Amino acid sequence: MPKKRTDGTQYSQAQTDGDDDVLAPESKTGVNDAEIEEAEADVNVAEFARRMNLEILYSGDNQTIHFCTFNISRPGLQLAGYYKHFSAERVQVIGEMEMAYLQQMTHDARKTACESLLKKPIPCLIITSAHPPCDELLDAVRKYNRILFRSKQRTTMFVNSLSLYLNELLAPSQTIHGVLMDLYGVGVLVIGESGIGKSETALSLIERGHRLVADDAVTITRVGDKLNGTCPDMIRNFMEVRGIGIIDIRAMYGAGAVRLVKSIDMVVRLEAWDDKAQYNRLGNSEDYYSIFGVKIPKYTVPVKPGRNLAVILEAAARTHRLSDFGYSATDELNERLRGNFKKN
Repeated sequence: MPKKRTDGTQYSQAQTDGDDDVLAPESKTGVNDAEIEEAEADVNVAEFARRMNLEILYSGDNQTIHFCTFNISRPGLQLAGYYKHFSAERVQVIGEMEMAYLQQMTHDARKTACESLLKKPIPCLIITSAHPPCDELLDAVRKYNRILFRSKQRTTMFVNSLSLYLNELLAPSQTIHGVLMDLYGVGVLVIGESGIGKSETALSLIERGHRLVADDAVTITRVGDKLNGTCPDMIRNFMEVRGIGIIDIRAMYGAGAVRLVKSIDMVVRLEAWDDKAQYNRLGNSEDYYSIFGVKIPKYTVPVKPGRNLAVILEAAARTHRLSDFGYSATDELNERLRGNFKKN
């Protein structure tokens, strides 16, 4: 299992040692039945308020908020006294309906409802639409030392924003050995054994005007059904070239040569040329890599002296882009062959 950190990122046991097996095994289907678990994160109260544009009404002696689920609750049923299926680990959001329900209660009923909710170990409570909290709610927040925020946004808009934030914060992530490039808008993850030529190929691509996202270590995060790749802060914009050492791509080629994050659209595996191996020559068979259960088209490119890997990867990216528009060179060739056969 990857190690979890309080800033929401995770690190695998094998990061930059050339071990590509932290990815799921290669398969024709690319199916990974392993359950994707939510990560956990501790976020500073003030930072969370700044990020979500919230007013801190009360935080007590709490310095951080512990988030462990993407899900959000609006505790209308709980204010009515139903707690059978209550999930205390979720962020609780009180909107206009919940506030209107509280306001129509008697003082004693409102006090009971607020204390019953706030005595649960919830991460925090957020009031939307700039509603002022009732006295009973404030008293319960102080009594149980909970965190209370207020948002000026309407409930639906705020819940949407909060859901996006939590999905990014708690998305499962893993750092693997590889190179991530942006080629013609296509995110290309290059993997292979150490010394196979990944960084040198990336450098050639940068010379040709493409952009580097990460070299040597790529942090992959799953957000929904999409995989995003970025570089650990410590080595961002740096590249190791054997025989020269560490170079700064941004300093050498400018800000346009690097990119902070890119979705991963395809995987290219570089491997040493094997005369006995059967390589795909027609492009009529599909292969996939499965990362966090998401299937990514995979191409295996054999490496030997004389092969221009930069040009080959450019061609692979262009081919992938054309396939997104429904074009296949193999299908086009088959159509021509069939037409020629009919004529003869």
